[in-house]
Amino acid sequence: MPYVDTNGIKMYYEENGEGDPVIMIMGVTANGAVWEAHAEDWSQHFRCIMPDNRGVGLSDKPAGDYSAAMMADDYAGLMDELGIEKARIVGVSMGSIIAQELALRHPDKVQSTVLMCSWVKCDRYATAIFNHMIDCKSRLRPEQFMEWVQTLIFTKPFWDNDDAFQGLKDGLNDAATNPSPQPVHGLEGQAAACINHDTSGRLNQISCPTLVIGGENDMFTPKWMGEEVAAAIPNCDQHMYANAGHAFHWECMDDFNPRVREWLTAH
Repeated sequence: MPYVDTNGIKMYYEENGEGDPVIMIMGVTANGAVWEAHAEDWSQHFRCIMPDNRGVGLSDKPAGDYSAAMMADDYAGLMDELGIEKARIVGVSMGSIIAQELALRHPDKVQSTVLMCSWVKCDRYATAIFNHMIDCKSRLRPEQFMEWVQTLIFTKPFWDNDDAFQGLKDGLNDAATNPSPQPVHGLEGQAAACINHDTSGRLNQISCPTLVIGGENDMFTPKWMGEEVAAAIPNCDQHMYANAGHAFHWECMDDFNPRVREWLTAH
């Protein structure tokens, strides 16, 4: 299995495709394999690299609080170990704040970045969600926790679609049988990174081409959060999907995959 040593941890990653590298940074609780449906499209044009963040999957899960800056340095080290001087970066949710810090701390390594359901800093509501997430993780079976997350990130039309609903049920089975479930301390570390993230007054330093993209009905990281990020980054592109939530990239995949692929190709 492919691992690299970076920033004091062993980081697991998978990759698919050839060409210019696209590093795909997953959100809180999820491992890199969740990118599979997007990488299936993008890997026809790019070398898609899908790591497990620290705290989840097959990467190391040290105890203690993490930070978005720390996790950005994980990715800078990953790039160094893989001999990648510069890459396109796509980050979703927690992955988007890691991508922000990567563009700020290591600008020479970032060709362009796509920030999905992103935020500048947490308000009280978002902080409460992350704290409640830890509480649920400590109390619920893995499949019960997954179902709670599904209610948070998918909107009602997705649940009402029979094929999509079957996919949600399949996700519950995968959670129940996952041989490497995320430990509570791994989620605690990731949640700390999310809660304490604050790039106020710094996002105007991001000079690479940037696309902020999200769902208008996202109740986890609401539309105004993405708009705040886009407004702070010079010459930032933005797209918001109507009638879609935090998992807009699944709810609107037929548009999302080619839209982002074309944007990455142009940038």
